[in-house]
Amino acid sequence: MNADLLIESLASMDSYKRFGKISRVVGLLIASKGPESSVGDVCIIHLKNGRQRIKAEVVGFKDEEILLMPYTSVAHISPGCLVEATGKPLEIKVGDELLGQVCDSMGNPMSDMRFSKGFEMVPTNQEPPDPLQRPRIKEAIELGIRSINGLLTVGKGQRVGIFAGSGVGKSTLLGMIARNTSADLNVIALIGERGREVREFLEKDLGTEGMARSIVIVATSDQPALMRIKGAMTATAIAEYFRSKGKNVLLMMDSLTRVAMSQREIGLAVGEPPTTKGYPPSVFALLPRLLERTGTDINGSITAFYTVLVDGDDLDEPISDTVRGILDGHIVLDRSLAQKGQYPAINLLKSVSRVMTEIDSKEHLMAAAHFRALLSQYTESEDLINIGAYKQGSSAAIDAAIQYHPKILSYMVQPEDVKVTLDQSINQLEIDFGEGGKPDVV
Repeated sequence: MNADLLIESLASMDSYKRFGKISRVVGLLIASKGPESSVGDVCIIHLKNGRQRIKAEVVGFKDEEILLMPYTSVAHISPGCLVEATGKPLEIKVGDELLGQVCDSMGNPMSDMRFSKGFEMVPTNQEPPDPLQRPRIKEAIELGIRSINGLLTVGKGQRVGIFAGSGVGKSTLLGMIARNTSADLNVIALIGERGREVREFLEKDLGTEGMARSIVIVATSDQPALMRIKGAMTATAIAEYFRSKGKNVLLMMDSLTRVAMSQREIGLAVGEPPTTKGYPPSVFALLPRLLERTGTDINGSITAFYTVLVDGDDLDEPISDTVRGILDGHIVLDRSLAQKGQYPAINLLKSVSRVMTEIDSKEHLMAAAHFRALLSQYTESEDLINIGAYKQGSSAAIDAAIQYHPKILSYMVQPEDVKVTLDQSINQLEIDFGEGGKPDVV
């Protein structure tokens, strides 16, 4: 840097530190008289013991006070504690060294790993790519799961929701995708998980093979609501960093519902009115802002899978309905199929990939349509068939559905430790359900 630039930088530098004082704490919310800050800025609370400092974020204003939410517990905060303004939002360190690491919501590795000089500082909250600069999705991505590869083909840069109740196999499905995908790396966000389930997912579902090419962000359910939201933001920012380097990234977030519930906690705490079934407006503003950050840009792509917890398997509750309208497809896991022993328990008739017609061949699409038609016909007539009320020969369509049904079940079921490539999935589908396919004789 030459002397003129150095003098100019020094002249523009703000040499003052701005402080405020804590006036009250109500629940999760901290109110402070000053300092001058903007919404989203990070502030540092200096505790009176003189040693501890707590980071908090400005979430709103009321009268003469700024409203803060801490990244940790509010314990030990007392009236009169100094609040220091940093003047900038939260930034995280990102670099290639993160690969294979488990990090907290602030992007700090939970192991003894230390960053070298090769890292970059990136803000957790960024703008989505310009919609006019987004390349179209034209290439399929390998996921290793036959039913998704063949019947719900996902493209590089597509955003997909996995909708299911609890205990229907979401984590197992994510683990299979992480181990078998053709993406350059995985970024996995575990938001609001039970502490017990984190290690179980890492060792059982993800495994050594998947962990070696993954970055895992963990924000457990006992952490403050703001930390859970920051976990989702941090994971997305890390994925964006690698996309900017020309990588094809696979982002998986489990679960988006808990991100929305965290924002509900914050919104209600700052005084927002509960509108749709108890969710304040800020929840429905956050979701598109977060989800639109993924996808394609001029450098690379982020293919994203977001799990959505469906209360009572109700797909029309507010969060499910909103997310389904934003994403480029959805995969529904059905409890009734899981109870029958079908894994992955994908309800094909309720699932859709909105870019499948753009990336698949005509022959593939025809075979997939034939598969859906046969499955739909069998599902509609299943009760009649099971009680013996259907007489063979009454309907050619039902007869065909019955004859093809063993092949349909065989195609949908896949053991957890088996990988089926995209080409294998498409070839089997076209052979069994294409124009030359023959039904099994019953």
